Amino acid sequence: MGTPGREDPGFLTVGRLGRPHGTGGEMMVWPLTDHPESTFAPGVVLLPGDDAPDADLPPLEIVGSRPFQQGWLVTFEGVDTRTEAETLRGRYLYRTLGEVEPLAEGEVFQHELLGLEVVTLSGEAVGKVTEIYETRPADLLEVRGGGGIHMIPFTKDIVVDIDLAGGRLVVDPPEGLLDL
Repeated sequence: MGTPGREDPGFLTVGRLGRPHGTGGEMMVWPLTDHPESTFAPGVVLLPGDDAPDADLPPLEIVGSRPFQQGWLVTFEGVDTRTEAETLRGRYLYRTLGEVEPLAEGEVFQHELLGLEVVTLSGEAVGKVTEIYETRPADLLEVRGGGGIHMIPFTKDIVVDIDLAGGRLVVDPPEGLLDL
């Protein structure tokens, strides 16, 4: 999955560039994908930007990568010094949707959840998904509707059906969840 709220129909956010590591242009990357091994592999081309890929910045081809702490250390073609790496710090990395691994049965991209109507098993309208927060142990869906703002855990026990074509997400909330 990519980070919600930063997608465009043709791109997914797959990482965020952190600090340079050393003096040779290597950078810390915080993955925002479920598939960092293939996303940050040599030969993969990523597009840097802020809220979307920036056409004024050249694409970044990965020439080397390795897992490190909570992220990845990545070396890009043409980024050879700490100073060059520092100019990219804080930017997001995007990958074209056509290059992203196909989803497994039952999986969805986070951005596909945004805007879905949320209803309970009994058909009671809750609101629309407006944001997704990546938390542990489960992501939280922010749902806004006539009853206010609800934070709904994105778990199989609570989110029982996702109908992308119909624009609906069906929840079976535990007692009291929608009263908070």
